[in-house]
Amino acid sequence: MNVIDIVSLTKDYGNSRGIFNLTYSVKKGEVFGFLGPNGSGKTTTIRQLLGFIHPDKGECFINGLNCSFKASLIQKDLGYLPGEIAFFDDMKGTDFIEFIAKMKGIADLSKADELTKIFDLDANIQIKKMSKGTKQKIGIVCAFMGDNDVYILDEPTSGLDPLMQNIFIDMILKEKKKGKTILMSSHIFEEVEKTCDRVAIIKQGRLVAIDSVENIKNSKKKTFTVTFSNEAQLEEFAKEYNVKSQNMKVKIEIIGSIDKFIKDLSKFSIENLEEEKGTLEEVFMHYYGGEQND
Repeated sequence: MNVIDIVSLTKDYGNSRGIFNLTYSVKKGEVFGFLGPNGSGKTTTIRQLLGFIHPDKGECFINGLNCSFKASLIQKDLGYLPGEIAFFDDMKGTDFIEFIAKMKGIADLSKADELTKIFDLDANIQIKKMSKGTKQKIGIVCAFMGDNDVYILDEPTSGLDPLMQNIFIDMILKEKKKGKTILMSSHIFEEVEKTCDRVAIIKQGRLVAIDSVENIKNSKKKTFTVTFSNEAQLEEFAKEYNVKSQNMKVKIEIIGSIDKFIKDLSKFSIENLEEEKGTLEEVFMHYYGGEQND
């Protein structure tokens, strides 16, 4: 069952800015990563899901409700963390949390109190005196205090230190175990790899990849380290594959099928074969680092 459906969504600002024919879905109970650099269209997509702006073409739905026409109903049962949070700077953090709770009809603030402790948040000071990280914690509390079934998070750990980022990851994993559905835009690859089931990569407003985290990581270049037990065979293999050897080892990169590589290895006396696990960041840089897309 899909909780979020984006169908041929287009918002054209001109000069190749915006999003174009974007289509993907987020399943119930799934943590879905939405990756792309600044200006790629992540926030434009999210704002349309919230009903803040409307598409030129296409549609998007949350729980079967059209985001352009049922925004108030959708927002009522949704936890949302914007990329840029609009605060009332003269308010104390506690007052702001209570203000948002009243707007969302949340009478029980026990979840907010729990999150305040988890994130070691001192909310009893004026927002204008807070650091960016502290303000981000306020945003996280406001997003999650309603204990909703669906969350949309735009760069949720922006400004958080590494310790707080890890706490946030733990919280997302706990919400995932509860069956919550989470769409999370991010440029922090570690948090995406640790939390997301699937990921979409957007480039210049267009979807360039969508798959499970593991499949996307494994879909491109594969790197192997081969340890030989015989120096003569090592030199023969290194010459055949035009790679350098060191300490009875060669490192080799394979693009596409590894069938021929494995068959070639069977001719040699091999002590060990190890595959280096590719990171999501390497895949991301494939799409943004000037390489030719396959």
